[in-house]
Amino acid sequence: MSWTTKEIEHKLADVSSVDDPFLRLCVRDERKGVQQLVKKWLNTYEREKLHRKQFEEMMQFEREARRDGFKFICGIDEVGRGPLAGPVVAAAVILPEHFYTLGITDSKKLSPKKREEYFDQIVQHALAVGIGIVSPRQIDEMNIYQATKHAMQLAIADLSQQPDFLLIDAMELPLLIPQKSIIKGDSKSISIAASSIVAKVTRDRIMEELALEYPEYGFHKHMGYGTSSHIEALNKYGKTKHHRESFSPVKEMIINNQS
Repeated sequence: MSWTTKEIEHKLADVSSVDDPFLRLCVRDERKGVQQLVKKWLNTYEREKLHRKQFEEMMQFEREARRDGFKFICGIDEVGRGPLAGPVVAAAVILPEHFYTLGITDSKKLSPKKREEYFDQIVQHALAVGIGIVSPRQIDEMNIYQATKHAMQLAIADLSQQPDFLLIDAMELPLLIPQKSIIKGDSKSISIAASSIVAKVTRDRIMEELALEYPEYGFHKHMGYGTSSHIEALNKYGKTKHHRESFSPVKEMIINNQS
């Protein structure tokens, strides 16, 4: 071929099939730079093929709900059950029927950068997004299980569009709206995965704000979870108003300080 590697790179960007004649020409080109471009294209193709398969599998619950006549299908998930500090945050997301963004999955499997990218896409294209936030004091008063349910209900109430079917990650809510609880739903339903991303990014932003207010605790690093550095800061500086007093070891620290 008479094309330069730079020209080939631009032309490969428009190739979408392994049977494309131009790709076949590139495969036969013995130049090292061209072979590297072919390898890169094939790796991207296989990754996108896997993402397409994953996306189709994660649409099964939404398709079933639509076949049953439901239109506004809402995915619901929460983030922040386990931390020693900060709120529990839930998100409710109603995606349009033809929403299509590859790579969305359980927020825990994504890098912070990817979560931010998907967050923007979800918020931009969703029919409605709702957020529910329950404070550490409320968590202490009602326990984390009830606080999680309350956060989810707040998220649903925050929606600008009333849902007619709920897909919930491993939880049942005392609502009259038809619903389906899915174990590990954030990796099985695209709507729940979207809500997990929105909840995670929202909570992380809250913890990053707290890190500016309380720099000695490093909230932006551990997001309130009980890491060794967090425990060390607790022992050195004591608790803040954002710590959960019903959670160990915060609870024991309070008891020891009172005795």
